Amino acid sequence: MREARTLGSWVLGLFLAVMLLWVAADTLAPQPPGQNHLFAVFRETSGVAYFEPLGRFGVGVLEVLAALLILVPFTRRIGAILGFVVLLFLAALVVQLVMQGITYPVDTVGEGGVISTVNTDPSGLFYLILGLLVAAIAVIVIHPGRSDAKGDYYKA
Repeated sequence: MREARTLGSWVLGLFLAVMLLWVAADTLAPQPPGQNHLFAVFRETSGVAYFEPLGRFGVGVLEVLAALLILVPFTRRIGAILGFVVLLFLAALVVQLVMQGITYPVDTVGEGGVISTVNTDPSGLFYLILGLLVAAIAVIVIHPGRSDAKGDYYKA
């Protein structure tokens, strides 16, 4: 049973870490012609000027930190908890946009690599965040932790 939990912890942990790094890359450094519009929308709708760029960088750094902590078995549960808190924060913000009926701009790549910006409903983003929240909870629950009182991990 312990081997199955360890394997599940690795699979879910790697998935969550890769997804957090992917989201953090888009948050911290979007591709050159495009930009991350989400935090600008948060700034405009809430009136809090710290959402862009300070909030965007803060969330991106916390996502990278959570992903790095998830990759190390000793700190996997701590990283999953940090990722859960950051994703919960983002989910709360996105739910506010959904409830208010606010659309946000998204850059799309068309024919010939031309980037255009279209307004869309943030519900797709909410479902992505919800899936990552479920993965973070699964990592927290499934991760086996220490194998004995001495603290030795994963005995051979």
